[in-house]
Amino acid sequence: MEEEEAAAAVVVVVVVIVVVVVVVVVVIVVVVVVVVVIVVVVVVVVVEVAVVVVLVVAVVVVVGTEPVAAAAIVIVVVVVEKEEEEEKEAAEAAAEVVAVVVVAVVLV
Repeated sequence: MEEEEAAAAVVVVVVVIVVVVVVVVVVIVVVVVVVVVIVVVVVVVVVEVAVVVVLVVAVVVVVGTEPVAAAAIVIVVVVVEKEEEEEKEAAEAAAEVVAVVVVAVVLV
């Protein structure tokens, strides 16, 4: 009987260790995915801002400063709205990944 209890205890310990390792790995994967999504969003925003700056400079050189002042307000509003949409999409994608991982952990 003692051998069976010892074997059962070993099995329980091994199962607990495996579950803990799986949960830790899943958490690490979720964190990495969220960080990658954030980095991608930041890179996209930086590229968009750089493109807008180049376009504004080109327009200033070609047209002059007065029409650009009015257009700059419109450009800033459009860029800010687009950034908010992309951040929302990135947050939704990260939430979906987290939901899938949570379901996977619950199923394990």
